[in-house]
Amino acid sequence: MSGKKKIIISTASIILVSIAIYILNLYASKVPENPAGTVGNTAGNLNNGGYFCQSDGIVYFANPYDGGTLYAMNPDESNIRKLNRSEVFQLNAAGDYLYYYQKNSSSYPNFSFVIRTYGLYRSDKKGRNLVCLDKADCKNVTLVDNTLFYSKPVDGSTTLQFFSIDTDKKNGKNIAKHDVNPASAADGVLYYNGTEENHHLFAYDTASAQETLIKEYDMWFPTLHGQSIYFLDLEGNYELCRYNLNDDSLTLLTTDRVEFFNLTGNYIYYQTVDADSPALMRMGLDGSNPELVAEGIYRDINVTSEYVYFRPFGTDDILYHTPADGAVNVTTFDAAAQSALKEHKK
Repeated sequence: MSGKKKIIISTASIILVSIAIYILNLYASKVPENPAGTVGNTAGNLNNGGYFCQSDGIVYFANPYDGGTLYAMNPDESNIRKLNRSEVFQLNAAGDYLYYYQKNSSSYPNFSFVIRTYGLYRSDKKGRNLVCLDKADCKNVTLVDNTLFYSKPVDGSTTLQFFSIDTDKKNGKNIAKHDVNPASAADGVLYYNGTEENHHLFAYDTASAQETLIKEYDMWFPTLHGQSIYFLDLEGNYELCRYNLNDDSLTLLTTDRVEFFNLTGNYIYYQTVDADSPALMRMGLDGSNPELVAEGIYRDINVTSEYVYFRPFGTDDILYHTPADGAVNVTTFDAAAQSALKEHKK
């Protein structure tokens, strides 16, 4: 074979290999579309930090006993395993992927002053193949269908503005010049309170990009559950109330001043604000039968199909849980602590 033919064959081979690599990379970076109506996590979880997220029978969570890094387990807390070294919250999940705000990563503990790993990330459900979607200090992350909605500061300002970006890192948009908490979503619609002239209830259709005023009433943490919006009453004393979207009625659920709340299938778990006897409580979805869960001040109330998780105020490395819909039985989440200890011994 002549030298000229060898050069032609070699060049052709290089071109074919390059094309093959390009096609493989293109396929690997392609994110399959989620079905219409997809929501990445519950409003209650996201309003409480989004430290837990359940998807396709698996619970993904930030393990406080291991610096808030990403873990997974079965809903009954079996088969706990560490996925990666990312410190995460605002967890969302759909299809084959997880989406979350990564505060930092312990992958480069000696170079954290040089390598800044915070931002909005996507990974597969094994915690691998991380892609940074937006290297910014993102807040209030919510996945709706194939788009992530979130707030972030712009140009060195501390003022938050509202953004969106598709799961494949395309079509990044600045939706509004003010903060929006998009945690509550259903059927392609976001429900949120205003943050400028008032705190009225608004809805944003993600398909048409149209905002609609729903209710002229000042509220906080509006949380859609069925045909009702649960919220903290800013026109009262932060009592927990319910607004019915069908008949426009408002119902007071408790006269206690409430700081945080979350919902299971049968209960509302809520933290009361009382100088003498603060407590984590629960009651029926209609406000009936309030009962004590734990005395004291708690935060980050997150819910899965099996358990309710919460931690004491001012403490990051202790986590309690109780059955979500059974009898109250508060214990520490020892299985997560034991799993973290095993990781540290590796």
